[in-house]
Amino acid sequence: MEASARQAEGGAGAERDGDDLALLERLAEGRRLLEAEIGRRVVGQHRIIEGLLTALLADGHALLVGVPGLAKTLLISTLAEALELRFNRIQFTPDLMPTDITGTEVLEEDRSTGRRTFRFIRGPIFANIVLADEINRTPPKTQAALLQAMQERAVTVAGETLPLDRPFFVLATQNPIEQEGTYPLPEAQLDRFMLELRIGYPSREEEERIAQQTTGTAVAEVRPVLGADELARLQRLVRRVPAPPSLVSYAVRLARASRPDDEEAPELTRRYVSWGAGPRASQYLVLGAKARAAMDGRGVPNFEDVRAVAPSVLQHRVVTNFQAEADGRDPADVVEELIRLSRAWT
Repeated sequence: MEASARQAEGGAGAERDGDDLALLERLAEGRRLLEAEIGRRVVGQHRIIEGLLTALLADGHALLVGVPGLAKTLLISTLAEALELRFNRIQFTPDLMPTDITGTEVLEEDRSTGRRTFRFIRGPIFANIVLADEINRTPPKTQAALLQAMQERAVTVAGETLPLDRPFFVLATQNPIEQEGTYPLPEAQLDRFMLELRIGYPSREEEERIAQQTTGTAVAEVRPVLGADELARLQRLVRRVPAPPSLVSYAVRLARASRPDDEEAPELTRRYVSWGAGPRASQYLVLGAKARAAMDGRGVPNFEDVRAVAPSVLQHRVVTNFQAEADGRDPADVVEELIRLSRAWT
């Protein structure tokens, strides 16, 4: 009987491996189809699209930083449409209240009985993809309303905790050049975002295509590629992708290299960094590498996958000091140099 049980267990394991291989192929195909559908409306921005899909498959959140007019909102709404997910957009303003995000209770009266009861009206946070537009334009009290939802995937109202539907994905946008009337995100909230994606200007050829496509009457239709249930299965698949111990060790060492008080921190970090990335960065480096490998149809991530996601994972978690400012160095420069130094570790 023991031999039969072992054979049955081995057969079940082989079946699971076969299912995972099929899911890997489906994920790689889904990535290609998603990029094609998004490309119907959004010109270029391939690196940003890859970053969004990486965060989505890793079940994380992303912060998009870029000047106005770079199609940040269009990109996110198109992604939601291609995934056939419920999408809500929240325009953050200085007078926005936490209940404008989470929802509020209203008092209702039953006309037949005269009885009054409270009814909870759900806010825009109850969606699969939530766009927090210009998140740095609202006070910290309202920004904090996102914290529990982003971390716990739940909202607490009047002592009752309400779970959010899965998948749940918060995408926030931020304008880096405008400082008047803004409230910089505190480090605790920045750390909730898996990736910070910096959107640059399009090339000349891309801008000509944008001007051509957006000044006519035609509106590109986007067809759904994946649904919520299938996306949830693919997210679980990414978690099952094995990470070799050497890759985990490399990711942890790279995150720790950003901490000036670590005994193995390089001179660059000790000179320019006040605070480095916490343990969540190590987790997201590994998860990001897994997602990136799975999107390519590969069953095991490599060191290059870690290095590819490292800038987006680390740059918003590194706080530079006055010496860095005096020498014209910013967190992106420091992280880029740390990645270059890390190549010698492999």
